Amino acid sequence: MLLCWIVLLPFVGSLFAALLRANARNLEAWLAGSVAFACLLLTLLLHPQVAAQGVLRFEIPWAPAWGLVLILRMDGFAWLFSLLVSGIGLLVVLYARYYMSPKDPVPRFFSFLLAFMGAMLGLVLSGNLIQLALFWELTSLTSFMLIGYWYHRADARRGARMAFTVTAAGGLCLLVGLILLGQVVGSYDLDAVLAAREAIQAHRWYLAILILVALGALTKSAQFPFHFWLPRAMAAPTPVSAFLHSATMVKAGVFILARLWPVLSGTEAWSWIIGSAGLLTLLIGAFLAIFQHDLKGLLAYSTISHLGLITLLLGMGSPLAAVAAIFHLLNHATFKASLFMAAGIIDHESGTRDLRRLSGLRRQMPITATLAIVAAASMAGVPLLNGFLSKEMFFAEAVSAGDSRNWYLSAAATVAGAFSVCYSLRFVYEVFFGPSATDLPSTPHEPPHWMRFPVEFLVLICLVVGVLPALTIGPFLDLGVRAVLGAQTPEYSLSVWHGFSLPLGMSVLALLGGVLLYLVLRKHFRVTTREAAPLLYRFDGQRYFDQILLSLTRFAGWVESHFSSEGLQRQLLLIILAVLLLGALAIGRDPLPLDWRPAQWDSAFALLWLVGGACAIAAAYQAKFHRLAALAFMGGAGIVTCLTFAWFSAPDLAMTQLVVEVVTTVLILLGLRWLPPRLEPDKTGARETIAARARRLRDFLIASAAGLAMALLAWLLLSRERGEHLAAYFVERALPEGGGSNIVNVILVDFRGFDTFGEIVVLGAVALTVYALLRRFRPAPESIPLPQQQEGSKLRPGEEAIHGSMMIPAVFVRALLPVLVLIGLYLFLRGHNAPGGGFVAGLVLSVAIILQYMVAGSLWVEAHLPIRPHNWIALGLWCAVLTGAGAFVFGHPFLTSHSAHPVLPLIGEVPLPSAFFFDLGIFLLVVGATVLILVGLAHQSIRSHRMPKAEEAPPARQASR
Repeated sequence: MLLCWIVLLPFVGSLFAALLRANARNLEAWLAGSVAFACLLLTLLLHPQVAAQGVLRFEIPWAPAWGLVLILRMDGFAWLFSLLVSGIGLLVVLYARYYMSPKDPVPRFFSFLLAFMGAMLGLVLSGNLIQLALFWELTSLTSFMLIGYWYHRADARRGARMAFTVTAAGGLCLLVGLILLGQVVGSYDLDAVLAAREAIQAHRWYLAILILVALGALTKSAQFPFHFWLPRAMAAPTPVSAFLHSATMVKAGVFILARLWPVLSGTEAWSWIIGSAGLLTLLIGAFLAIFQHDLKGLLAYSTISHLGLITLLLGMGSPLAAVAAIFHLLNHATFKASLFMAAGIIDHESGTRDLRRLSGLRRQMPITATLAIVAAASMAGVPLLNGFLSKEMFFAEAVSAGDSRNWYLSAAATVAGAFSVCYSLRFVYEVFFGPSATDLPSTPHEPPHWMRFPVEFLVLICLVVGVLPALTIGPFLDLGVRAVLGAQTPEYSLSVWHGFSLPLGMSVLALLGGVLLYLVLRKHFRVTTREAAPLLYRFDGQRYFDQILLSLTRFAGWVESHFSSEGLQRQLLLIILAVLLLGALAIGRDPLPLDWRPAQWDSAFALLWLVGGACAIAAAYQAKFHRLAALAFMGGAGIVTCLTFAWFSAPDLAMTQLVVEVVTTVLILLGLRWLPPRLEPDKTGARETIAARARRLRDFLIASAAGLAMALLAWLLLSRERGEHLAAYFVERALPEGGGSNIVNVILVDFRGFDTFGEIVVLGAVALTVYALLRRFRPAPESIPLPQQQEGSKLRPGEEAIHGSMMIPAVFVRALLPVLVLIGLYLFLRGHNAPGGGFVAGLVLSVAIILQYMVAGSLWVEAHLPIRPHNWIALGLWCAVLTGAGAFVFGHPFLTSHSAHPVLPLIGEVPLPSAFFFDLGIFLLVVGATVLILVGLAHQSIRSHRMPKAEEAPPARQASR
């Protein structure tokens, strides 16, 4: 259960953080810090169990019959990542408390940050491949929110869009790869996948799986050729950059490579794809970092290079290389987080992070300078720091991967090491040494101590691990390594001194070469003033990305211009023609078994449907020029449908259809008020052209064909031989398993509860969308004046209901309100065992409220009956969600129903199924959604009456027209 809390706490904290007031910076920081600390504490408490048992699992069955089980799985590797995410997350929260300006909307920042943390924790703890892909995309979404946090800046919007586009596209590739992987193994359980190495590598889909997984991992970790998005993400606040680069977003790619290393590595394809991408990224990222003038830009390209180093180590395929990759992954998190925070302190206190303007800050900021120098030295691989240990392991693997004739990898590793020293020197020397800068926006000074504390803590880790690696990081590294490598875990040493060796010589050569390279570049190539990196400046990934997006946009425009139209009629025409064509092709290949034998029929029922068909045809005929008449005919067709349900003993459907007809007729009637009138040709003097007549004949024939096709389909379904069907299943199980005797209601809230949940979510979303569109809607000028019946009245709509012509109807409608409320509650309470339920009850209550609006007007109703439909929608959704999630507490799948029978005084035994609360959520949401649409329509009257008439408009405005 602790695993569940590690994932849930950040999301719960995110929700609460979003609800706090905008100026509650201290409270927000305390809330976020408490959540991160709780996750860290829970992770540490689980260490003894992980060390003893190897793997901890927590399963929540969702749809076990389909293999959909939510699995949280923690082994040593997942424990290490959870420690990184929660630990560095806690330090980032503390740092952000002092970094973020009081003017910034901190509730949104900490809410997104906690959601980001929860998504990453869910990713590393996922024990199901589909679940892993879900959290993978959730990290892309939350990082998009964080990178675009300062959305008023164009660079933040562009960077967020680019990061999301690249990583989300890679995530789709990963999803397909994981689905194929699960199909090959026969299970999406991660433990089953990790145990199927031979079956996976022997399968014909192996190469496709490898390419798809690689695309997902390489895009996420900004590996070549997808490295261009990460520097643009530096538009995010520095706490986000520190968290994103050290323990979350970009580490997710190398995490998935290491997670699937036991089953995908060891082949030539793996080495070529993963190893080549890592090697190119290592060199390109390091080279580009040297020529950056933005502190965060330099660190971003250095992150790309170090992630390339980890990817290259994983791509080598040897167990020792995998050990080095995991070790460097941990070391990189510590020194990179501290460097980003140091860069943020410099920017925060001096007002800039431009290397060309910064100089001599060691005099004004001696403590920050010392910390940044140590962290940069660790990044450069200086001895007695943690970065040196993992980089020397990398050099050793580079040497062992080749021989005397294959020295290219060793040379590339040494060159990359020299580049690393060069850009680390540039970071240190140009910021902290030299003459003091005189044109800075702010006077530099040391930050508050607690803002600097995260940097101090992380730098201390770099020092302690660098001096005493076996005692400090050794046990934790061994835990993570054994979780990944298992029986392949090799013998390795974390000693600081291994004697004189070729890897040591490569380290010394990289250090000296990096110093020499920096001096040469500074003196002869003007690295401090060069605007672009030599050689590679032509290969601008952002330009290619923009060109691809532009090409896709043009292609989409071409498709839209040729296959779409702004008119709904043409779109429907194309859709119906396509459906008819597909149906005709299907019938041509496999003729239908038609049975035209007449069945028993009732003349009264036939007459009823004849009336309904006539109403439908009349509605279609009158829809263009006589909308009110068409609406009346539509109501007639709806009443016939309602009587049909009653005829076939379906009272639930009949009752629901009747109330739906009332509500939709009223809402459509209110909407028709604001549509511009359409006059018949004989009233306008226009003559109908031959082309118009031909088009109407064409539409009539196509509509007739579609109607006949639907009638044929209905005939075939109703006349087929009835075998074993679902009706008997529901009849037998409705009462014993669903706790109700109303089979229709039990199906909706129990057997098909998840479908109903999706439907009410859609209903709520549609209501909010309609309301938002109506707020932006401005009616046609000819629809704004009052109707003729109201032109002579000097009373407002609310006053009409008090002492005007609507006074008597208002009295009856107000007296009817409590009656309809009681009828709605009655239908709701009896719905599980008799015709009724939350949906029809919600519509009845909506009718009661609609009547008040129709008689008294929106101003009077909202002054005397504050409903707040947004809150009803939210409360209904929460009620449904919590009812479904409550089953998890008892170890059952989502929305599993349970029925209790408490005995109440004076009443006796009362059946109380858990589906009652789910039905309550449906009731609340239906009322909220219906009334929200009503409010949107009703407020059009308020806005239109406030608009000045054309003759009353000011002269200047008339002239502008």
